[in-house]
Amino acid sequence: MSLEIISDPLFVKVAVALLLISIPSFMFFGKKKWDPRGKHIYITGGSQGLGLALAKDLAKKGASISIVARTQSKLDAALKELESLRQSPNQTFNSFAFPLDTADTSAAAFTAVCAAHNGQAPDAVFACAGASRPMYLTDMTPEDFERGMRDGFWVQAWTAFAAAKEMAKQGKKGKIVLVSSTLGYMSFVGYASYSPAKHALRGLAESLRSELLLYGIDVHIFFPPTMYTPGFDEENKTKPAITRKIESTDEGLTAEQAAAGLLAGVQRGDHHITADLITSLFRASTRGSAPRNNAFIDTVLDFIALIGVPIWRSSVDKQVIRHREEHRAYLDSKGFFTSSK
Repeated sequence: MSLEIISDPLFVKVAVALLLISIPSFMFFGKKKWDPRGKHIYITGGSQGLGLALAKDLAKKGASISIVARTQSKLDAALKELESLRQSPNQTFNSFAFPLDTADTSAAAFTAVCAAHNGQAPDAVFACAGASRPMYLTDMTPEDFERGMRDGFWVQAWTAFAAAKEMAKQGKKGKIVLVSSTLGYMSFVGYASYSPAKHALRGLAESLRSELLLYGIDVHIFFPPTMYTPGFDEENKTKPAITRKIESTDEGLTAEQAAAGLLAGVQRGDHHITADLITSLFRASTRGSAPRNNAFIDTVLDFIALIGVPIWRSSVDKQVIRHREEHRAYLDSKGFFTSSK
């Protein structure tokens, strides 16, 4: 069998599909699904994209929702959408306008959310806020480099910090859910300010998963691929051409598809949650000590990743090397080699 066939995404999909068909049905039973009905869910970044799609899914399932974002007008529009999906007069929908990039503002947002529910911490916290600004390292300022960690890591980490402490204090046996990226498993050209933040979120999630067992709090982390959201449109404004080319084979997900995959993983009780095949292969090949989602499926994915991931990496490296001449011309046009900075 040729390497071209093995690395063909269609081949991989068919292979996995055939193997999964053979899995005994009992392997999917035995776990009680998490039910959000009647629960209070806190969602950061809830005014658009993944956060809003998730809020709408949870509203349809009978949950009460608190959403937080920076812009009140977007929050107002999101609340109208949630109201249209109300399933019960007992559901409450609230919004709060806060930036979340510091410990103080994240704590203030969490306190406001709790205050609206008689001081009680939410039953689940979904940290969906974040932003990406891909570019070449050579184009970055120190501020750009730092902003990558602020917008990709701290904007979620401070929420988890506040939520974990208050939930532990109240004895709330709930859930904290972080959102990383496929780029939290690997990375490539263009993401030097973003991918490190997403890898850091994985480290935080795995640390909290262990520590918060002390309090009966579950921790999950989602690794979505490209998501077609307003954030994606914004990141394309700075994305290098070679990055776009490498990503061109990524089919991506809509916000609604990503939200459905995230919620399904939380309901199954998965720690690492993926919603597409390619990210699942990276999950299997770089899982470390994280719990398996399904022993049989992960063994299959391990085997496919053993073959497919090195082929993918080699393909990406070749594309980057072929781009050297064009990239040098780009740097010349910007005066990079003559600049004193």
